[in-house]
This record gives sequence, C-alpha cells and structure tokens, in this order.
Amino acid sequence: MPPRQSTGGWNSWCRRRRTLAIANDRDDFDSSKFFAGIARGVAGALLFALPMLMTMEMWELGFYMERTRLLLLLIINIPLLIILSDKVGFEKTSTWRQAIRDASIAYALGIVASGLILVAMGVVTAGQSVHEVMGMIAVQAVPASIGAMLGRSQLGGQPDDDNGDDEDGDSADPVHERETSYAGELFLMAVGALFLNLNVAPTEEMILLSYKMTPWHALVIIAASLAVMHGFVYALSFRGSHDLAEGTPSWHAFVRFTLPGYVIAGLISAYCLWTFHRTDDVGSTQILMAVVILSFPGAIGAAAARLIL
Repeated sequence: MPPRQSTGGWNSWCRRRRTLAIANDRDDFDSSKFFAGIARGVAGALLFALPMLMTMEMWELGFYMERTRLLLLLIINIPLLIILSDKVGFEKTSTWRQAIRDASIAYALGIVASGLILVAMGVVTAGQSVHEVMGMIAVQAVPASIGAMLGRSQLGGQPDDDNGDDEDGDSADPVHERETSYAGELFLMAVGALFLNLNVAPTEEMILLSYKMTPWHALVIIAASLAVMHGFVYALSFRGSHDLAEGTPSWHAFVRFTLPGYVIAGLISAYCLWTFHRTDDVGSTQILMAVVILSFPGAIGAAAARLIL
C-alpha cells in the first residue's frame, strides 16, 4: 500500500514503483535476441520483397498511384503488422505494447531496406521529385515490412536452450507451437494471400489474362485453386498441416477452412487489383476474370501461410 502520511511520501513511493517497473522491463528485454531478430528482419525484408523491388510496375506505381489508395494501403498495413507481430515478431511478445514496438520496427526496416535497394539499383535518383521518391518507397515498404516480420519465423527464429532439449532431442519453438484460434487461422490466410498477391497484382499480365480467359478457363482455375489449396495443407504431410480428428468427415476441413480461405483470397485479390488501378476503366467481366486468376496465387499464399508463419 502507498504511504499516506505526506505528499513527499507519496512521491517517493511513485518513484520506487517506476524504478521497479523499469528494472523489470530491462530484465524482460534480451538485447541479443532483439538485435538478432532485427538482423533476421532485414534479411526477411530483402528476401521477400526483392522480386517486387526489381519489378518495373511497382516502380511506376510510385508515380501515378492515387495517394488516397496508397494511404489506405499504408494504414491497413499497420494493424496487420501489429497482429502479425503478436504471432511471429522479432521476439516473443506478451503485451500489445511490445507487439506495437515490433510492428513499428518492421515498418521502419521495410522503409529503410526499400529505399536503400532502390537507390543502389539506380531506380531512385537525385533528379526525381520528393513526391515520386516517397511514392515508390511507400509502395515497396508494405511487402518489405511484412517480409521483415516474417524473417523471425523463416530465418532461424530458434528458442533458447536454457531448458534443455525436449523428448525428441529438439528444442521447442513457441512460435510454431502456439495455439491458433479459428479467427487467427483466417487472419493468417489473409496475410498469406495479401503477401503473395502483392507480387503479381501490379503487373500488366493480370489484365492481359483477364481478356484471354473464357468462362470455362475461369471454372478450371477456380477448381484448381480449391484443389491445390486444400491439398497443399491437408493432403500433403507438411509441417504445420492440420490433421483431422479421428471420426471427422473428410469434407469438414474443406468447408471450414478451404472454402472460407478461398473467399478471403478472392476478397484480398479484388482489393489489390483496385488499389493498383487494375480495375479502372475495365469491364465487369474482365474484373471478375482478373480476380479469379489473381485468386490462384492468393489461395496458395493463404494455404502456405499456416505452414510458414
């Protein structure tokens, strides 16, 4: 209980509490792990965003992309990173404050890595306007920041050996052993679909394919997307796949995960096409075809998200 004798006693008690809280935060913060996570984040940003950093359509978006759509994309990326940080951040987080910190760092790494690579490749030059440079870096920073966040789980995010090896001789990674709710599963699907769609949605091929496809082609693509998405997770013995409980009907996983996952991939695909101006001055049939074709990599990304995140 705080002292009540005087204002000075109350202030002294408050100072002791703040000192104790700061000490506890320092004890919980492992600098070596954190900076190792930073290094993995930089590597993840480069690994996952490099194809987009070397794509001409992504450079051009910095010139002509409507700033309202760009701002919306940047704003959406913030809560996405925060929630993703809680699952696969630079270090194991226990509070939203820590998750926000990791998300902010991932965004900063995405911005810095994108800017440096674009300058190194000669895409960003001194003669360009600030408007153009900021647009190019902002667009590239979104996939780069997601890649920076995924760097922890993909590039050696191993736990401590303090508790020794487990029964199988391998230490357990709390990131991969975490419990994920149904809503969490759907969120990871959305992240996977978004990340893979960002690679191809800005390209001209999406519109070209929408004009070349017939309704029969669309039906084949939809069936193939569902089959690949379902088989990628459930039929193949990949680490992280979801085994059905004994006695559960085989169609249960298809209805509960694959179909919702494909719908999510379709919605993410439509959003990406709209964001990158691929639906402007295009007929409704071509838009639908573009969504169908983009949902194919989106569905694979949604399925793969539960294996790699």
